[in-house]
Amino acid sequence: MSCVSEAEVLEALSGVRDPELDEPVTSLGFVSRIERKGDAVSVRLRLPTYFCSPNFAYIMAEDAKRALLSLPRVERAEVTLEEFHVAEEINRGVREEAGFDRAMASFSDETTGEDLDAVRETFRKKAFVRRQEILCRALMARGKSPQELSRMRLGDVPACRELEVYLERREELGLDLSPSSPLLLSASGEPIPEEAVVEHLKKARLTRISLEGNGALCRDLLEARYRRKEKSSA
Repeated sequence: MSCVSEAEVLEALSGVRDPELDEPVTSLGFVSRIERKGDAVSVRLRLPTYFCSPNFAYIMAEDAKRALLSLPRVERAEVTLEEFHVAEEINRGVREEAGFDRAMASFSDETTGEDLDAVRETFRKKAFVRRQEILCRALMARGKSPQELSRMRLGDVPACRELEVYLERREELGLDLSPSSPLLLSASGEPIPEEAVVEHLKKARLTRISLEGNGALCRDLLEARYRRKEKSSA
């Protein structure tokens, strides 16, 4: 049996997102090495700083392992976080499927007190709001007014990449995907009244700008960190 290709591994990992940024670990440059042998795949992840949030690091490492094991020719998967202040604990926790709390038991001061499911839900909602705003901006660029958006149903939206990603984020929250469902919903699934649409979109814009600003900062930090390392080892 031939081993899985690197392109297949990268495709699987493209579905793994930094929960804080709503961007794939592949496009962020977090995947530093891929090794394939038979039915086994090993991936190394690197982060922008030595002290990124352990919660987010664990989520990405755990999601990456699940993504690898979802590939048809992969029976064994190992994800290793490198050059991180609690890498040993996270790597062991993901390898043994111990869960975040057990993995970080000796580092209680490193956690936020939230379980990972709560963290995931919080950032899924932010990602949903961001993608809704991106779709609405695209629709307004094509001539739709905020008031028209408030009356639109999913079935009224022309097919486009922005809609496709927005529907993915809606599905992650378990929100209605039927064509008759309102285009604009809050992150808790409530329709946005026409009189509240302008304010809703303003707040959504701030969420998008925040996430995208953090993403740009992370890219710059990652580039600076590893460019400096490469120069020092040259």
